Amino acid sequence: MYVEQEERELQELTDKLLKFIEGKTKDYWKKLSIDEARELAEKLRRVIRYHDYKYYVQASPVISDYQYDKLFHALKELEDAHPEIVTPDSPTQRIAPAFTGEFEKVKHLAEMTSLENTYSPEDLREWDRKVKQLLGTEDVEYIVEPKFDGASVELVYENDILKRGVTRGDGFVGEDITVNIKTIRSIPLRAPFSEHGISLVSIRGEVIMPKSTFERLNRERERQGLPLFANPRNAAAGTLRLKNPAEVSKRGLDCYVYQILYSEPKKLCEGIKTQKEALEILSECGFKTPHIQKVCKNIDEVIETVLKAQEERDTWDFEADGMVIKVNDICAWEKLGETLHHPRWAVAYKFPAKQAVTKLIDVVWQVGRTGALTPVAILEPVEVGGVIVSRATLFNPDFIKSKDIRIGDYVIVERAGETIPYIVAPVKERRTGEEKEVEVPTRCPVCGAPVVKELDEAVPRCPNINCPAQLKEHLIYWGKVLDIKGLGESTVNQLMKRGLVKSIADLYYLDKKELLKLPGWGLKKTQNLLTQIEKSKSAPFWKKLTALGIRHVGEKTAQLLAKRFRNIEELINATFSELATIPGIGPITATSIKNFFKAEQNLEMIKRLQEAGFKFERSREEEEEQELPKPLAGQKVVFTGELDHFTRKEAQHVVELLGANPTNSVTRKTSFVVVGKNPGSKFQKAQKLGIKMLNEEEFIELLKKYADQNPEVRRILEEKGLL
Repeated sequence: MYVEQEERELQELTDKLLKFIEGKTKDYWKKLSIDEARELAEKLRRVIRYHDYKYYVQASPVISDYQYDKLFHALKELEDAHPEIVTPDSPTQRIAPAFTGEFEKVKHLAEMTSLENTYSPEDLREWDRKVKQLLGTEDVEYIVEPKFDGASVELVYENDILKRGVTRGDGFVGEDITVNIKTIRSIPLRAPFSEHGISLVSIRGEVIMPKSTFERLNRERERQGLPLFANPRNAAAGTLRLKNPAEVSKRGLDCYVYQILYSEPKKLCEGIKTQKEALEILSECGFKTPHIQKVCKNIDEVIETVLKAQEERDTWDFEADGMVIKVNDICAWEKLGETLHHPRWAVAYKFPAKQAVTKLIDVVWQVGRTGALTPVAILEPVEVGGVIVSRATLFNPDFIKSKDIRIGDYVIVERAGETIPYIVAPVKERRTGEEKEVEVPTRCPVCGAPVVKELDEAVPRCPNINCPAQLKEHLIYWGKVLDIKGLGESTVNQLMKRGLVKSIADLYYLDKKELLKLPGWGLKKTQNLLTQIEKSKSAPFWKKLTALGIRHVGEKTAQLLAKRFRNIEELINATFSELATIPGIGPITATSIKNFFKAEQNLEMIKRLQEAGFKFERSREEEEEQELPKPLAGQKVVFTGELDHFTRKEAQHVVELLGANPTNSVTRKTSFVVVGKNPGSKFQKAQKLGIKMLNEEEFIELLKKYADQNPEVRRILEEKGLL
């Protein structure tokens, strides 16, 4: 899209603009004349579009997130000061307000047809024979591309501006989802089709959710107790129909385009002769096009290409259920024509099915380490994608209800890549009337505690922290959070097997004589563990709250609670409104906290801990720390590599004392990265994004600078001999 000379010019313009906008305020923008504002805005839009292309299409950014944000923020302030200069293709116009209406029905400029499927090399050879017969020639060139498994869309550009984005619908009419399409950064709001003699164009593409994004999103939804998406295809299609473009923007959708459906005045065949040429035009206009665009001279090359892709498909970061083979000569398309349902000039080669049909024998409920009750389908064993499957996840009760899955049903089971097998749908035609609805437990199947279901959460949970299904993981987590050395998995296994620990509180009532009876336990090991357990009583209040393992309450939330409430009694007695209105908490976490303290088993455990001398309250030091300045407040810090003077955990703790937020991944929002020995990929990413980096010596100097403001930071540095 950009030639080398143009890229150099845009880089130079970027540097000039960054210097120019430095220190400029809203008042400055207001003083500019309309002409001055319009000229500056166009320059800002031009460089922002360039950097969007480098980041979202080429995945090779050339400025840092901080610099990008400065450019975007300047454009936003400039347009706010002069609303009359705002253009529809401005980068600031990507995210529209949420709405409550319906998506409007729109007719496509050209029909969006579906493809006939083939399943073997023999099928492809037969299709090739028919194509040659219809064209009256043995010399036919093909092009092979991935068959993306997402949501098919039409993108219409008029005079280089994105006019609308429409779902496929029935192929003739779809729904206008332009407000959501605009949030996808790999879709340009302005594309230079005019440079190719095109004023109006309709493009077909596929909106996808990358596998990596899908996995990250599901992990986040699981942490929040929200229903998991079944697969990337459903996630992409469902996201496109959301009524809140801001939420769509957060989902990380991507788009590949692969066909020009209609164009004028330069038309298909008359001006655009081949599919390969069409893909090159789309790429030059700033779109993502298929990573495989293999032009094949004959059907043998086609078969070789699709079989190779079949082997590589699991390495791709997007779902593909096959490959598409098209006659490369667009002029031949009209001659080949269409059947009642499919074009004759293209065909899909479907990868071997990773689905099978089998019987659902039963549904059991597993209790996870966070108390989540997950329904698991017990199946008659069946081979799916070369693997024998006898169990499959059913995600949650809402999934079972929406699919109308019943015990005794014959069901379609799918396995994609390395993901857990799941049930796609029941085969309702095979029902006999003896099938039974799946009942959701009202009590935990392991400990019998009443099941709770938090606000806006699809997953029922056991709230009992001492539930045997959760206890092992809770004990390990407790030891990790409170730094109880020696309380690892093997120790926990021994304590539970011997029946010495049936609750977290039992740790503080362990008998020395009983521990000495355990295999491999001597006096030193026993005394060390008891000493570590006793030491944990003096941990900060927020760490004790973290260790309780309350759903949605990690370290940061626990710190917020410890700042708001002096002791656990205040927290237990807090109203839902008090909790939900704490900045950073919200209604979901507030509900989780209230449910935790409703469980009698949890209150009993806390009481026993307190009786053992375990104080759930702020210490005097913590009270004093509340008033200390936070010189690094709001800064995001990443650590990579090995530090000589700090463990990763210690380094993260010390910057937290100064108000910073230690994170595990480098993004454009990262303030600085501390680099130790043998740094990993975070180092390369920080370099690529232009993020500020400190070595360990520079990091220590930074801490020394603020040591006088924070006694705990000073103590840590003195303890390590650094002051």
